[in-house]
Amino acid sequence: MLSSAPGALNLWDGGKRERKLGVRRNNLAFDGRIWMLLGTLWFLCAPPVPAQGTVADQEQTSVNVSAENPDPDPLSTMFPHLESDRLWISGQANFISQWHPAFHSPYSGPNSLSPQAQDATSRGLTLFTGLLLNYTVEFLCDVQETAGHGLGEALGLAGFTNLDVVRNPLLSKAPYVARLMWHQIIPLSEVKVSSQRNPLSLFRELPARRLEIRFGKFSVVDFFDLNTYGSDSNFQFMNWTVVNAGTYDYAADTRGFTFGAMLEYHDRRWTARFAEGLMPKVANGINLDADVGRARAENLEFELHGTIFPRREGILRLLTFLNHANMGSYRDAVDNLLAGKTPRPEIPAHPLQTTIKYGFGANFEQPLNEWMGVFGRWGWNEGRHESYAYTEVDQSVLFGAGGNGQRWNRKLDRAGIAFVSNGISRDHQTYLALGGSGFLLGDGRLNYGRENIIETYYTLHVWRGIYPSFGLQHVNNPGYNRDRGPVLVPTVRLHLEF
Repeated sequence: MLSSAPGALNLWDGGKRERKLGVRRNNLAFDGRIWMLLGTLWFLCAPPVPAQGTVADQEQTSVNVSAENPDPDPLSTMFPHLESDRLWISGQANFISQWHPAFHSPYSGPNSLSPQAQDATSRGLTLFTGLLLNYTVEFLCDVQETAGHGLGEALGLAGFTNLDVVRNPLLSKAPYVARLMWHQIIPLSEVKVSSQRNPLSLFRELPARRLEIRFGKFSVVDFFDLNTYGSDSNFQFMNWTVVNAGTYDYAADTRGFTFGAMLEYHDRRWTARFAEGLMPKVANGINLDADVGRARAENLEFELHGTIFPRREGILRLLTFLNHANMGSYRDAVDNLLAGKTPRPEIPAHPLQTTIKYGFGANFEQPLNEWMGVFGRWGWNEGRHESYAYTEVDQSVLFGAGGNGQRWNRKLDRAGIAFVSNGISRDHQTYLALGGSGFLLGDGRLNYGRENIIETYYTLHVWRGIYPSFGLQHVNNPGYNRDRGPVLVPTVRLHLEF
């Protein structure tokens, strides 16, 4: 699902609960051009490149250069951005090519990842624009275009390997409005703090205590469940359950966006945020349900700043969500099978209804020095009702480390490693074991085991806004099935910043 383009990018169409089966190969000529381009960039990158600033903020678009160590090319984007404080125009492009070799699989189902070797390439383009009306009001509008495919069309893995993949290959490839927001600041103090301008906020300084109101179209994970070391699929990790908590079934359409309203209170040492968003009409559907009496989502997060190590401020975020939607029950689907009402468990086989799914999460980040830090996530949801908007995970735990290349004089390089273990509820297990399918999973049967994933990456800064990246993911028990896998997924990514 392509969701969080300024820091990230992740079905079934409308009311249809069908997926196109089989493995779709990418156009070989397009794929070849990507690999040739990345090979050329690797060659160009071979000579040592001078250090170019800092990556303390992952959305940084310019780099300060010290007088003692002048840099002939301080830009981290292809072209200089507008000097005007009132306007923002920037862009980015993300090309991701992945492959997996053949793996062990004694059987497969309708939503299995194909055990035959396959490759896939995706593309995501984003144009960010913004208008700052005054010191308290701004308007933001972003346009995206996506193309290409994910491995197996993103089926068969709860922790899928490419967040940029839009999980319905039948969706239109035409550009679309991803974000359209009104952003209002209400000052509550005279004291100002500096703010790094980025595509989601154009202000150079903000009141230390303030209210922020956002209204319009956005991705919930633009603001919730963020983490400095593990939220940016352009530069960092790419697995769905590393970039976000897999248990966080946040309100979104197929492409990862919703219409909603958000309120934030900021103080010096803590922040509270609340958002109300529209849910899709069907699981992972493109159409949102505008009847908020029947379908909606509440999201609440507290962000706490504190110091454990001297001069190394850490952050703890505590999250909860409550979804109201036309969701089916895994247990009811199994009961219908046992009663002979359906030939197999079918979770969409129910009348129009409103059910509730809720969950909790926590994530932390702790810098260890100027160039490296550790992070982690924990998540849980009730698991009785169907996974509806993000992915099929009911319990998740994650630990990782990330940083930049300052230690080896490449400050705009990034590197990281993470381990995540995902699980599902007993009802969810029984549903899949008896032949049921979700919007992502369905091997026909199930020998349950937790889906354990290791991901590592290294992102190079070649020149200005050119960032090639190399990564590797290892998935044990794909789709929670001990009978299949493991799966090894090498990755090459090219990210361009404009």
